Amino acid sequence: MPQVSRLTNREFLISSDNVNFSMSSDWFSPSYWQQNDAVTGQSQGRNITYFVKHQDKQLVLRHYYRGGLIGKIAKDGYLYAGLKQSRVYKEFALLEKMLELGLPVPKPIAARLVKKLHLYTADIIMEQIPLAQDLFQILKVRALTKDEWINLGNTIAKFHQNGIYHADLNIHNLMMDNTGKIWLIDFDRGQIKPNKAKWQKSNLERLKRSLEKEKSKYPEFNWQANQWLHLLKGYQSQD
Repeated sequence: MPQVSRLTNREFLISSDNVNFSMSSDWFSPSYWQQNDAVTGQSQGRNITYFVKHQDKQLVLRHYYRGGLIGKIAKDGYLYAGLKQSRVYKEFALLEKMLELGLPVPKPIAARLVKKLHLYTADIIMEQIPLAQDLFQILKVRALTKDEWINLGNTIAKFHQNGIYHADLNIHNLMMDNTGKIWLIDFDRGQIKPNKAKWQKSNLERLKRSLEKEKSKYPEFNWQANQWLHLLKGYQSQD
């Protein structure tokens, strides 16, 4: 279970009980890492994610942003209904639970929630998955082999069999490391649900739509519709 402490009157620190270094509010500010020449990279998505180094650890710093129409009005403010009801606490706790289950997800290090009247903002720090790329970047360069598609389907099935629902299962939130291992990232709004075929099928269809979307945008994107059958074969073989 995540550990909770106060950083200031309006700031809460959420941390893992097996993290052995102290943290301050500065840790959740990109400028702190930039001033210490510790930024090793950043994502190129809609919202910047920073890759930073602390001692021998490669870490990922991500701020929580709202999406959709609401995001145009309140970019990063969420209604506060209690710490354990916050999106950052729920994601942190879910990541810890999935690690206990042996599922391939990044290890959470710490998170911060800042109360602002009836709203809050949040940030999370996780260990970076070593030598890994998201499948979108890989598929822009090369096609996956049949065995890699089967492995992908097999990995997703392991999450579903444990009742893990990923709220945004798309090709950008799936990663492959240099050994071919598949990882899932970004479990904001993720849940543990009863094993039901309806939501599991919907989850897979969401992933398929993201593949179709990227193929329509990038003709060089290395995906063909018949490769979906390999993924389904891997998914079903995990039963």
